[in-house]
Amino acid sequence: MSSRIGSHQLRNGLFVSGRPEQQKERPTATSRAVPYTGGDVKKSGELGKMYGIDMSTGDHHTGPPILKKPSSRASSSSQHNSGSVRSGPNSGQMGGHKSSNSGPIPKKSSSGSGPIQPTGLIYSGPLSSSAGRRSGQLEPTTSFKKVVYGSSVTSLSGDIKMGFNVSRVAMWVLFVVILMALMAGAFVMATVKKFVILVAVGAAVAPILMILLWNYAYKERGLVEFLRRYPDAELRGAVNGQFVKVTGVVTCGSIPLETSFQRVPRCVYASTELHEYKACVGNCANPRQRSFSWGRKHSENYVGDFYISDFQTGLRALVKAGYGAKVAPFVKSKTVVDVTSDSELSPNFIRWLADRNLSSDDRVMRLKEGYIKEGSTVSVMGVVMLQENMLMIVPPPEPISIGCQWLRCLLPTYVEGLILTCDDIQDGDVIPV
Repeated sequence: MSSRIGSHQLRNGLFVSGRPEQQKERPTATSRAVPYTGGDVKKSGELGKMYGIDMSTGDHHTGPPILKKPSSRASSSSQHNSGSVRSGPNSGQMGGHKSSNSGPIPKKSSSGSGPIQPTGLIYSGPLSSSAGRRSGQLEPTTSFKKVVYGSSVTSLSGDIKMGFNVSRVAMWVLFVVILMALMAGAFVMATVKKFVILVAVGAAVAPILMILLWNYAYKERGLVEFLRRYPDAELRGAVNGQFVKVTGVVTCGSIPLETSFQRVPRCVYASTELHEYKACVGNCANPRQRSFSWGRKHSENYVGDFYISDFQTGLRALVKAGYGAKVAPFVKSKTVVDVTSDSELSPNFIRWLADRNLSSDDRVMRLKEGYIKEGSTVSVMGVVMLQENMLMIVPPPEPISIGCQWLRCLLPTYVEGLILTCDDIQDGDVIPV
């Protein structure tokens, strides 16, 4: 009698006859170590088959494997459906054939199509059409259009209202006396027939004429020197309605100004003037301009409310120079563009002229700019005004007049409005605020 076959129990609890089946161990991906191939395709086994290399034969290529050329339909579809260009250690040219979707982009000849069209992606390297530019930066575009401020900023005409504080009656009397003296000298010379009498009359009248010419030429400079010598007042003890001179550092108000050509920011006063030279022959923008002289062709002068911190007391006052106030700025201007008849105009100056509808023909011109930048040391002369615990300096209601300066042979001079004086406009003398 044959031996009885044993039985075993399954996982679900059922007993079946026979011996349990021995499960074979299946190799897993991690059961054996993957050999290091060093980047050689012929040593990688299955990887070589993926590239079409037959490992059973002994003929292997040492270089990169040769890919089979796909059909025209497949290549066309791959070109239309290709995404972003990928690059890796195994991409590039394989077997002398160029791949359409891997490796670096081949350089096209000059006779081919144009540069790569922009796709909107952010790139870090230069393109053929924008070589030399840095990524993430845009080219600065300078705009010279005229800035239009509101009513809070005062637009100045450019001419300071100043003159001699002498009555017209006295001037006419002096003119009549000089004329009568010359006529009397000429009559006596014709009667006596001696030239010495006319020379004596001329010697008496000549000093008076020289003094008048000296005052006409030295009028503004003499006034500025007088304003500099005027003593500074302390705001701590100033009373309402007192005329004072305050020297200190200025800061911008609610609306900072900017120069027109150089675009100097954060200014309390900005001036840009274009001057034109008229020779004996030639056209000029101003027909009333005298020959062999400089005349103003265009001007942009602005000033607004600003603050000044007194050096002596440290108090801060609001200077009311905006809203159409009368202001007399004595600020040095410097030449930023000098154009001669044979010089070539710069693109920025041509654009500045075009934005203001000014002609750029062959004329001798000069563009000057003056400004008071925030942090500059400025002297302000005006009237103190206290309103709701706020200290302000406002323009005086009457013109400021100075007496005769006998040592300088200067007649009494007056100036209208709030006086601003600034010795220089260099950035080195500006205090950062």
